[in-house]
Amino acid sequence: MTAQSCPRQHCATTMDSTALEPSLYTVKAVFILDNDGNRLLSKYYDLELYPSMKEQKNFEMNVFNKTHKADNEIAFVEGMTIVYKSSIDLFFYVVGSAQENELMLMAVLNCFFESLNQMLRKNVEKRTLLDNMDGVFLVVDEIIDGGVILESDPQQVIEKVNYRADDNPLSEQSVAQHITEKLALTSNVLQSAKEQIKWSILK
Repeated sequence: MTAQSCPRQHCATTMDSTALEPSLYTVKAVFILDNDGNRLLSKYYDLELYPSMKEQKNFEMNVFNKTHKADNEIAFVEGMTIVYKSSIDLFFYVVGSAQENELMLMAVLNCFFESLNQMLRKNVEKRTLLDNMDGVFLVVDEIIDGGVILESDPQQVIEKVNYRADDNPLSEQSVAQHITEKLALTSNVLQSAKEQIKWSILK
């Protein structure tokens, strides 16, 4: 990593990571591929980078070919800094510019993976992922917004995802809790309505 071209970034790298401005560290893309290099999920935040679907898939296949047999966690492909991680039959990638801070990109990747690990109950593999794609997209949106890093704590991400997915809970327990809460609210509304009718009759 070089920081000569950006004094602000150079200053920021000497600070504690929690004090860094998220706006300085942007993510170009995030994608998940299976062990054949097929796309399962992708989000591109820099629309000028690979504007067409064909260009995106060519880039992803190029990245996959250079990383799926490597033991490293960082790769440099087509002028991009890429951090990646594999799990069973999945490959997770976070893409930044050539000047990007690898540690920040790695923090995003780790948060992404650990959030999915919690959500999928430590069963991070293709079939489970495909069965929970709505939740996976929610996780991505809680971590990154428009390329800006919003969150790097998996626990915070899961709490926010569960809150946002209230109308489409991710577990049986939350379904039961959701129904109980709805019934309680309905019961209260009915009770209130009965009271109002009773008082209106008595008048």
